[in-house]
Amino acid sequence: MLRLLSKTIYLLCLVLSLAIGCLAEGNGQERANPDKTLADRIAEFRARGPATALNAPAAELPSSIVTRRTYVGSDGEVVEVFLNRTQNDSSAYSLLTLVKENQGHAVKIGQIGTASIEQPGEISFVKGNAFVILFGDSVNATQAKLIQLANSIAQQLDRGENAIPVLVKHLPNWEAAQPTASYAVTFKGLKHLFPQQKVLEAIAFDSGAEAVAADYDAGRLLIIEFNTPQISADNERNVAARINELRSAGEAGKLLPSSYRRVGNYLVFVFYATSEPVANELIDQVKYQQVVQWLGNDPYAYERATREFTETTLGVFVSVVKASGLALVTCLGVGGLLGALLFSRRRTRTRNVEAYTDAGGMLRLNLDEMTPETDPARLIGPGVR
Repeated sequence: MLRLLSKTIYLLCLVLSLAIGCLAEGNGQERANPDKTLADRIAEFRARGPATALNAPAAELPSSIVTRRTYVGSDGEVVEVFLNRTQNDSSAYSLLTLVKENQGHAVKIGQIGTASIEQPGEISFVKGNAFVILFGDSVNATQAKLIQLANSIAQQLDRGENAIPVLVKHLPNWEAAQPTASYAVTFKGLKHLFPQQKVLEAIAFDSGAEAVAADYDAGRLLIIEFNTPQISADNERNVAARINELRSAGEAGKLLPSSYRRVGNYLVFVFYATSEPVANELIDQVKYQQVVQWLGNDPYAYERATREFTETTLGVFVSVVKASGLALVTCLGVGGLLGALLFSRRRTRTRNVEAYTDAGGMLRLNLDEMTPETDPARLIGPGVR
């Protein structure tokens, strides 16, 4: 009962925050239309009342549209559904990791939607640019019913890239770090992850910058990706100046990064490490993988295609020559072995057979068939008198 009461209070706080955000935009704005994904009927669940939509600028995200609707199952279970349409897939994933930060649960890939968090009485998941939360609002709203409704909603959503942000996969040992990693697409979201780190105030977190943070034995790793090398270099200089300023002001060591470095378009920080060498070892494991995308026609497409064709043709030719040579050597080897065995066998038989000759010890050919060829074993013996 106490858990249900806390869930209800949390739900009311969420709705009130969204409503306040909507009113803060001013009375002159039109109200957003509800998302059509939350239909009147989804699987065995039917909607109770119309869907409501709010223009709710979240603290950690750019403005997004939130749709709320209540569903009732076949056994009378009540489920509250909130669907948040964000600007892109990364923003939706950022909201999911924000839920993880607040409640300490792991993010699972591929079970519900693209990624999801399951806990008793609540399910959160993302698919494409949609972030969805389901709350069990009645005692009989079991976890199985929540999963059933969540999967039904996920099937109606656009898959988008159908993958977690690529930056997460650039973490060292990312498969192990991903369930507890956090993501940010705005400066407020970044400050939410590191509220005490004043050095981050020097970062110009705009123009599509994104960040991922994960905990390791060596410390807490933060990777911020910028769109261009110039922006990355400018932020590196700003960070260096800010660190010198904080050190001059006598800032404690815990409030400064243990180490930081620019890796390609990444700005990599390690906080709370035991020593700077340990932090540097962790940074060494971060690899920047450059991807070039041409806005128009690729001027090097013909050269690249020609090189690939030449390399493929040479590879096929070399493979054929190797296969032919191997087949020839194998045939010669097997043929020689069989020939040697046959020759040896016939030589042995020749030695063991005593040949009869009337040509002075020379072998005589029975060309005129005068010498009878008989097998003593097949002759009839003398009769019995």
